[in-house]
Amino acid sequence: MAKPRILIANRGEIAVRIIRTVRVLGYTSIAVYSDADRDALHVEMADHAYRIGPPLPAESYLSIGAILEAATKSRATMVHPGYGFLSERAQFARAVEQAGITFIGPPADAIEMMGDKAVARQAAERIGVPIVPGTPEPVTIEDAPREAERIGYPVLVKAAFGGGGRGMHVVRKPEELTGALTRSAREATAYFGRPEIFLERYIDRAHHVEAQVIADTHGNAFFLGERDCSVQRRHQKLIEETPSPVVDAELRARIGESALALAKEAGYVNAGTVEGIVDENGAFYFLEMNTRLQVEHTVTEMVTGLDLVALQIRVALGDKLELDDVAPRGHAIQCRINAEDPARNFLPGPGRVTRYREPSGPFVRVDSFIEAGREIPSDYDSMFAKLVVSGDTRERAIERMLRALGEFRVEGVPTTIPLHRWILGTRAFRKSTHTTTWLEKALRDAELELPAGGPQPPPTEVKPPVPAELLVEVDGRRVPVRIFDQRRDTAPRPPSRLTAHHDQAVHSVVTAQMQGTVLRVLVEVGQEIQAGDVVCVLEAMKMENAIPAPREGVVSELPVREGQVVQAGDTLAVID
Repeated sequence: MAKPRILIANRGEIAVRIIRTVRVLGYTSIAVYSDADRDALHVEMADHAYRIGPPLPAESYLSIGAILEAATKSRATMVHPGYGFLSERAQFARAVEQAGITFIGPPADAIEMMGDKAVARQAAERIGVPIVPGTPEPVTIEDAPREAERIGYPVLVKAAFGGGGRGMHVVRKPEELTGALTRSAREATAYFGRPEIFLERYIDRAHHVEAQVIADTHGNAFFLGERDCSVQRRHQKLIEETPSPVVDAELRARIGESALALAKEAGYVNAGTVEGIVDENGAFYFLEMNTRLQVEHTVTEMVTGLDLVALQIRVALGDKLELDDVAPRGHAIQCRINAEDPARNFLPGPGRVTRYREPSGPFVRVDSFIEAGREIPSDYDSMFAKLVVSGDTRERAIERMLRALGEFRVEGVPTTIPLHRWILGTRAFRKSTHTTTWLEKALRDAELELPAGGPQPPPTEVKPPVPAELLVEVDGRRVPVRIFDQRRDTAPRPPSRLTAHHDQAVHSVVTAQMQGTVLRVLVEVGQEIQAGDVVCVLEAMKMENAIPAPREGVVSELPVREGQVVQAGDTLAVID
């Protein structure tokens, strides 16, 4: 039998991570790349690499035709979708199979069933898995107000297809509902190709807890433990850990039973994740099933010793899994390292990394696609690395993570590294009292407690500023020198509402802080506006960024239009 030739239909750190497993297995790895990724690490590492189009995802990583053409040219026998992009598109899985190529993931029917969040909720209800109250079907703008009143505010407007926090908006008042529905539908169409949305009750104080399952083609399915993903901003995860600090043995057993029952109901094969929440009373509710590998699969690997990608490939090859004796040991934590500036409301910061040094040592792992001199493109997600550690206890893992974060050096782009150090030092995280809404509230509270002119959090929770490190030679002796410059620090501090340049208070030129696409222009020439009014919305690195006016005045110039691509420094508006 010829060795498998595996095409990875993805990019970035997950493509690098899959290539490494393929190499260990002795198989052939095939990368695909857009023009923005021509010099990317995954392209360099793979045995073969094929161009699939321009930077725009719709014309490259989301193009089924382009990827299948690359699979045909490369004589690929298997396709691994990674996560994001086409990983949860039943159409893609079906097209791969129809081309005579093995899809490393669940059957298309299972993706279709569980990928539709409303259908997945119905399946969970059929087998007795508790669900958060919501709409049984996608909802129209006309029906939404009535359904929201029935469910009770606050409600979560949610894309019916896809994941990753995209297309999700919390609505606390009826007058906010229509805008959230429109925005969610637009984002759902852009990210997942489907505009359908539904509503569910939003539970403010809850832990996000998910179950890792894997099933083979021989009728065997296994629960590999739960993960806690409660540290979030904009409904996107920042820190994940296993086991969950709020799940005891009895609840863990119930979560595992529910996850396996749901996988059986869906006819599920390969790796998948059943996501849910645990409320403040300890009750577990099903949210959705992600029919793919998760970003945070690494923490499960750290405590089980399993290579989940290798298991995925084995299942796709028809192997029988025997994992009954797997017992997770210790505790693992993952921090997502994003090119974002937490000090400026998580403003994306693509660009060239001028210095890069990863931490190492026992029980430390880094999954990344970056080296010094490489670019973090503005066209894709802002995450460029994942730092993972493990320890025999949660406390030991936290201390190990703090040490590793302190050694991580990235220059040239802003990062979330200082933010992670701050989070891990907070009382809420240490005591596991944080919830999915905790971080954004904690940052607002920290803003109120800051001394005048001081950008640091309260003294009990400070991390020191990140220093620049130099090696200086004096009289034949090499001496390491650290220069502490507060301006280099990106620890949490109040996001500035003034994002424009000022010219002696005569007029204000509102400029783009990053490359992006103008999604909406919310003002017009001659309009009177107040400080803080949103001028336009830019999309960059898969995030929407509202650009506010720095002061009151009249819009005198407006040189941008919806759909226009702007560069950092371009003028968006002039206010007189």
